[in-house]
Parts: sequence; structure tokens; C-alpha cells
Amino acid sequence: MSVEKNILVTGGSGFIGSAFCRFLHRSKKFKIIILDKLTYASNKNSINEILEDKNVKFFKGSIGNKTLVQDLLKSFTPTYIVNFAAETHVDNSISNPDSFIQTNIVDTHNFFKIILNFYKDLNKIDRLKFRFLQISTDEVYGDIDFDKEPVNETAPYRPSSPYSATKAAGDHLVKAYFRTFDFPGIISNCSNNYGPFQHHEKFIPKVITSVLNKKKIPIYGNGKQVRDWIYVDDHCNALIDLINNGQPGENYNIGNGNEITNIDVVKTILTTLKSFSLINNNNIKHYVNFVDDRLGHDRRYSIDSTKIRKLSDWKSKTNFETGIELTISSMLQIN
Repeated sequence: MSVEKNILVTGGSGFIGSAFCRFLHRSKKFKIIILDKLTYASNKNSINEILEDKNVKFFKGSIGNKTLVQDLLKSFTPTYIVNFAAETHVDNSISNPDSFIQTNIVDTHNFFKIILNFYKDLNKIDRLKFRFLQISTDEVYGDIDFDKEPVNETAPYRPSSPYSATKAAGDHLVKAYFRTFDFPGIISNCSNNYGPFQHHEKFIPKVITSVLNKKKIPIYGNGKQVRDWIYVDDHCNALIDLINNGQPGENYNIGNGNEITNIDVVKTILTTLKSFSLINNNNIKHYVNFVDDRLGHDRRYSIDSTKIRKLSDWKSKTNFETGIELTISSMLQIN
């Protein structure tokens, strides 16, 4: 099958970005241009398997580097651009919000400006084909009361952390660029992802590595915070649908409808580790250490994904137990 289109993926050696690049590569429909500045949270090993392909090109650098971005656009003229580049760890945004403001707002806006000029210079046919996809988060909607229904895309943004506030800013800029400049930007707001190559600072890999290293699992507060977990490949599949079918100026929630408390996540991981004969005892009391709650910690995220399901009949294929098995298996292989 021949390559059909060029796609620029920023943040393509991060957790979700690298999964997306591997997903694209399996389709054999794209020439993939990866831009990543390789921060501590990046992992170039996550894309090593695809870098030998002549249809995959990697460049180290920031989306805020005007010269580099312009050179890539001129050299490859991508039909699609998918922006994963971001600082994402909530705890770090609380201790050091400056880096989040720089990357998620300042650099992101500079990137938008460059892409807008690129878009304006395209011929009419290429402008009709071009799409820009901004990868965001369900955290922009803030804390959802336990007695409330999942929120849809019309819900107001109520970010709680510097991280979610900066991601909300990026979303608003995409909306403003669509309204003012007719820029074909689309926004995806996804729930919590998990899967292979996720950085160990994130909750699920931290639980797994803590248990395997015989360390206590730090759990914020009472552990009853609720998140909607989605396996990363299911998220990537939804993003392909948005590239093909999403409407410019719109945002789309991507969730699994799989709301689980943090404590129940730990229980599932312990049960799976025991089934793999990696531990003998899955009694949660032996593994958990409750710590002071995070500042401004949201109790529940809950999104309604009806819009994307109607758009393309997309649905998540991986149940949580299977996804945890795949995640643990991949971590054992990588280590």
C-alpha cells in the first residue's frame, strides 16, 4: 500500500504521541514526521521500532522553535498536523507552573501562528484537505459532582490545576483561530490514558513499579477519586476518526465510560500481578500508603462521548482488565 499523506506529529515520543505514531505506522498510509524536544517525559525507545522506515522522520526540537517548524512545513507540506506536545503532569504544574505556561500556552501559541501562515499559503485544494488536531484533556471541565451526569462538549471549562488551565488556554486559542481566521482546527478532550511506555510518574505505572520494587503505593487522600480510564490504542483509533471525519471548530470528548476509583484501579493491578505470579498476596492493605491529598485535587472526571460515537461509530475495544494485562506485559518486556 502506498503512502497517501504527510502527517506532522508533535510530542511524538511522549506516551500518547508515540502510541499514535506506532498506530499510524501500522496503517502504512502516512509519511510520519515526528517533532519532539525530548524532555524527561519523552522516551525515544517508544518509537525506535518505526524509525528505520524511510517513511518516518524524527526531528529533535520545540514547537516554539519558529525556524525549525517553518523548515519542516516547507520540506514536508503536511496534510495533517497533530499536536501532542505539552507538559502534562499535574503535580509538576503545582510545584512549577512556569514551564506549563511556557510550553502549553506561549510555545503552543507561537506554533499556532506559524501553522496559520502555512495554512494561508496553501493552494485552495490543499487548504480544503488540511486539518489541525489539538490534543487536550477532560481535566479542562474540572471536578464533576458525583450526582451529576457525564459532561458533554457544551459544558463550561472549569480547570482546577495549572496544567488543566494551560490546556484550556490552548483549546480556547484553537476555537478563536477558527472563528477569526477560519483555521481548520479540531480539539479532542480525552480521559485518562494508560498503556505501554507511559512515564513512571503517572498513576498506573507508578502503582505497578512500586509493587514490583516492593515499595508502598502512595495514594492521595482516601483513594476514592474517580477517573475514566481508556487504553491508549483506543484513544489513537478515535483520533484517526477525527482526522478523517471531525468538523473544524469543534471539540470531541473521547472517553471509555469506565469510571473507576483509584483504590479499585490498585485492586485490579494487584489481582493481575498475582495472576502473573509476580506477587503472592494481593491484599491491598499490604501495599498502600495513604498520603496528604493533592492541592486542588478533583474528585471526579466524567465525560460523555456520544458526539464522536455518532460521528464515526467509534467505540473503545479494550476493557480495563485486558488493558492492565497488556500494560504489565509490556512493562516486563521493556524492563
